[in-house]
Amino acid sequence: MTIWRLIDSGSCDAAYNMAIDEAIAISVRNGDAPPTLRLYGWDRQSVSLGSFQKISDIDLKYCENNNIPVVRRPTGGRGILHGDELTYSFSAKKEGHFSNGLLETYRKLSGAFYDALRSMGLPVTIKTDRESGRNLTRSPLCFKSTSYGEISYDGKKLIGSAQKRWSDGFLQQGSIPYLIDYEKACIVFKADTPALHYSKQEISGLKELLHNFDHKVFKKHIKSAFEKVFDITLAGSHPSPREEEFARFLSSEKHRNPHRTEGFSKHSPSCSNSDTLKRILQESDTTA
Repeated sequence: MTIWRLIDSGSCDAAYNMAIDEAIAISVRNGDAPPTLRLYGWDRQSVSLGSFQKISDIDLKYCENNNIPVVRRPTGGRGILHGDELTYSFSAKKEGHFSNGLLETYRKLSGAFYDALRSMGLPVTIKTDRESGRNLTRSPLCFKSTSYGEISYDGKKLIGSAQKRWSDGFLQQGSIPYLIDYEKACIVFKADTPALHYSKQEISGLKELLHNFDHKVFKKHIKSAFEKVFDITLAGSHPSPREEEFARFLSSEKHRNPHRTEGFSKHSPSCSNSDTLKRILQESDTTA
């Protein structure tokens, strides 16, 4: 039986969450670790921006005054106010289950979360067509737009996901809200018109939909679904010492650096085949 890693990190600070996801992706792409699913939370409400999203999409001063950290994801997509939720990342090489391109990769990973939510008693659906041009919302909020492969219930988006791809592998990150702070999200993302407002008609947290929701049970369903969909075993693990070393450096030099967070032209990491931490930082600013 093929064994992949499952890392349950608990709640961590925003910069570390981005740094360790990036470090794990480096390790997996270098062949130092198998495909890895990481589950985690946030130690406080935090904002993550897509890799090329404009900092002007958020009220940065409000975030600073209200102790809301802002980080920039390695992956694309739009902004998310993280809070009471389960966040995941998945890193793998472009081989085996993931050798057929972006959309097929999204489809397969969505299939696992689809099975997990169905097993919790929620009759969710997966979007099978793509939005483009005039159909795309102009909102900076991730959950205002449903893309190919994303999961919804009764028209409400339940998971927001984005991906970064390199020539040899990929990193996918996703947010699964349990409860949503609609009012604060509207303030953070300057949703000052009805068309941009976050509403309960467009998005719901799992605690709003499932009575007696238990996050520990939900994680078990995710594990079982991944094992079933991919015919593998997920073995509980921790980041390796080398991954932690990478993450500490990336957290300090990249994800806590306001100049990098507030800009957007050099945030798509490409950190393969890095033998030194200096090389990692240099290559993390190169788009593959």
